[in-house]
Amino acid sequence: MRMLNKVVLVTGGASGIGQATCRLLATEGAVIALADLNENAGEKVAENLRLKGLQADFWKVDASQEEDVQRVIHDIVLKFGRIDVLVNNVGVIGDNKPTHELTEAEWDRVMNVNVKSVFFCTKHAIPHFKSNGGGNIVNVSSVHGLLGSPDYPANHASKGAVRMMSKTDAMLYAKDKIRVNSVYPGYIWTSLLEHEAKKSTLPFGEFRKNIDNAQVMGHAGEPEDVAYAILYLASSEARFVTGSEIIIDGGLTCGFLGHEGHP
Repeated sequence: MRMLNKVVLVTGGASGIGQATCRLLATEGAVIALADLNENAGEKVAENLRLKGLQADFWKVDASQEEDVQRVIHDIVLKFGRIDVLVNNVGVIGDNKPTHELTEAEWDRVMNVNVKSVFFCTKHAIPHFKSNGGGNIVNVSSVHGLLGSPDYPANHASKGAVRMMSKTDAMLYAKDKIRVNSVYPGYIWTSLLEHEAKKSTLPFGEFRKNIDNAQVMGHAGEPEDVAYAILYLASSEARFVTGSEIIIDGGLTCGFLGHEGHP
């Protein structure tokens, strides 16, 4: 097993990419500490993993609040003795408005969830990694952390910030045997994208068809497609990999992003 007995904290683990990551890493032997604000969904994911004989527990957390993050990481270490891997996955899309129409509250909400969560979780995991003699962080960004498009300006700014945080921390903590890498999903069919579909003026089926047709490979990705990249980065197979980026977008970034939308 590729993650045998590794204690892995996954934020935003109750749905989408986070849930798929919890399932995959658990089947590879990891001890999953699932953290999410959605208590019912998070408890259900953890319980389903335990019913399969896998190791998982749930912690309710608002990852945009430092005291909450500090408490949860302390409790996880108290229960399992350590944390080996941190997957910073929690995130929101935010409002699809041009920059000059965004309110401060709308901007702050995206930055608090997408950027502060990475900062707080990293900040409070690092001391435990140092005391353990090493650790591993995987940050989930987006293809819009790499290229622009004329929509969701707060979200794209936040994903670019996660990219630079990943590279900076990779350099800062390499001497402590802490690896920091990031993944860049394209259009992945998750509950977040479903929510955008429901807000659209298009019928749900037509919205999804348009998303699929816009992809180089003819279809959107699935959460498991990203989870496998996270598994690689979290495993010892990537022991010489830090500050690196894995793009999982079905070829989207090979050329010009010539349509509106958001992964």
